[in-house]
Amino acid sequence: MSPQEITVRSPATSANMGPGFDSLGIALDVWNSVTVHEENKLGNSVLVRGKGEESLSSGKDNLVFQSFSRLFEEIGDVVPNVLLECDNQIELSRGMGSSSASLASGLFAANEYAGSPLSINELVQIAAKMEGHPDNVAPALLGGMQIGIYEESEVITASVPIPEKLSAVLYVPNVPMPTEEARNLLKPLVSRTDAVYNIGRVALMVQSMVTGELDNLRYATQDMLHQPERQGIFFPLKNIIRAAMNSGALGAFLSGSGSSVLAFCLNREYTIGYEMADAGMKSGLDGEIVITRPTTIGTHVVR
Repeated sequence: MSPQEITVRSPATSANMGPGFDSLGIALDVWNSVTVHEENKLGNSVLVRGKGEESLSSGKDNLVFQSFSRLFEEIGDVVPNVLLECDNQIELSRGMGSSSASLASGLFAANEYAGSPLSINELVQIAAKMEGHPDNVAPALLGGMQIGIYEESEVITASVPIPEKLSAVLYVPNVPMPTEEARNLLKPLVSRTDAVYNIGRVALMVQSMVTGELDNLRYATQDMLHQPERQGIFFPLKNIIRAAMNSGALGAFLSGSGSSVLAFCLNREYTIGYEMADAGMKSGLDGEIVITRPTTIGTHVVR
């Protein structure tokens, strides 16, 4: 690999994690990669393989190219003529952070190409501005489980340790959940009762991960701020979560804004996945089971 042919990988992510709306996210061992090929005489272009191959743009409106360009705008430099070759393994519009992986990989690749003028924290700030919230982009760039909050316009992140034995099963329906539609369902105001319900469960989620007392994930993954409303356009949600819990999952929740549902577990992954898929099928859904693990590795260069 020449110094100016750079390949980076970015992980899938699951945001909210139940009660942590727009504030919690975790990186998963499913990856998109982007290779930057220098001196593209045809001008800037994007080649997409894998997920989204037939639907994603190959032009300058591609999100990877937009984030690649944004880095050069931030440092006041000219965007170089390159070919961005994308290999996507993360499903689109399924709550697995495909857009955040695109933002992270484009920014990170551009920063490497430019000689690393910005820190990883500065990349998080830019990515959060582009995405609108930090719960996916922080774990996409940093890896692991991340808390992300705003202090005025600055994103503050904090890492939460993840028990090594923890695995994740995702039921990925064959129908997307448009993020904007799912977000527009949410009420502008919430009750104090619901706020307290979620605050306690977010605290319990962090305590469970830090101590390894994972039995409490049964309660710590519950939510009253976004899942009840999204149930209205994704009615199988309760049945899929119930199937996961009844078959041995530690906790289960809508991944991001959906449509995927994620279950944490220690074993019985295939049984849990089968039962989630069966519950989906009984509600008229087809889907795919993805068995994976959280990863502490964020966006990085493939050497």
